[in-house]
Amino acid sequence: MSFKSEVNDMRRSVMRALTKYLGRRYSKVPFPVGIEIKRVLISRPNNRLGNQLLMTPLVREISDLFPQSKIDLFVRGRLAPILFKNYNTVDRIIRLPGKPFKELGSYLGVWLSLRKYQYDLVINVDNSSSSGRLSTLIAKSKLKFFCDNVPVLHETYKDYIHMAKYPIYNLRYYMNPLEDIADRPIPTLDIKLNEMEIVRGKDVLDNIVDSKKETICIYTFATGAKCHVPEWWKEMYEKLVGKYADRYNIMEVLPIENVSQIDFKAPSYYSRDIREIAAVIAHAVVFLTADCGMMHLASAAGTPTVALFSVTSMEIYKPYNEGSIAFDSTEASMDEVVVAIDKILLNK
Repeated sequence: MSFKSEVNDMRRSVMRALTKYLGRRYSKVPFPVGIEIKRVLISRPNNRLGNQLLMTPLVREISDLFPQSKIDLFVRGRLAPILFKNYNTVDRIIRLPGKPFKELGSYLGVWLSLRKYQYDLVINVDNSSSSGRLSTLIAKSKLKFFCDNVPVLHETYKDYIHMAKYPIYNLRYYMNPLEDIADRPIPTLDIKLNEMEIVRGKDVLDNIVDSKKETICIYTFATGAKCHVPEWWKEMYEKLVGKYADRYNIMEVLPIENVSQIDFKAPSYYSRDIREIAAVIAHAVVFLTADCGMMHLASAAGTPTVALFSVTSMEIYKPYNEGSIAFDSTEASMDEVVVAIDKILLNK
């Protein structure tokens, strides 16, 4: 581990220890019956693609619960305006700079700007985020929800710990502890591609692969230890070619680093446009990937995703849109992965 990583880990540990009890007095206040919620702030000051996409189910839930409300997002980095572009209920996006120490004045200014607005409800998405808890405390609202764990929900719902689901389970329980939460499905991730984007995605795809065949997409990159070694991907690619190449295109989506674990053997697609990437993936019948932001993007585009986990927790991060499946790739064989792809192709 680098010195910078060690410092960041220490900083996070200290901040979590200092902020973990923030909001205790708010957690004891019951949700007021009949209250009108017109303005909501959702706090998730994180700049990762996956973590911001994992907010979309909560945004959808708030829009369903309070259809007349407007939602502000407190985030970090430049992605949120792109990801939430077609969310009509999202109003202001309050953005911390991606590199706070290089833009310290701007960083402090954004924090101070939280006091400019009055909200009916403020929601912290991640209960372990010190910045999320602080921003929820700072924002102006009588009703604040810090999303602390609820033991009874943990015992009742097997999927409670999922990063996209537990804020929704918690909020529903907070609003009505007697409600049967399982009666309503949890919203899935959704980047809300519009018709023009979807058509454009098909045009891009058809210019790369045979338009007469459906397409299986693979994404062979991931950060750090999540990235499977080239030998693994090369063997998997040969299995895919041997089984599917006569009926399906097999295309590799490339990362911003423009690298390929299969040495660019497959037709490939590269773009810096997140929404275009999502629109292209939306036309794939399967998306095979390790755990990464692109996994969540494929899920948000509605494509059945076969996700490979080797480091992070499947139960916290796995895709759960229709048809998707996750594997612990340290235990599952490649043949099991192929069987899962077969099942998706049979049911499409």
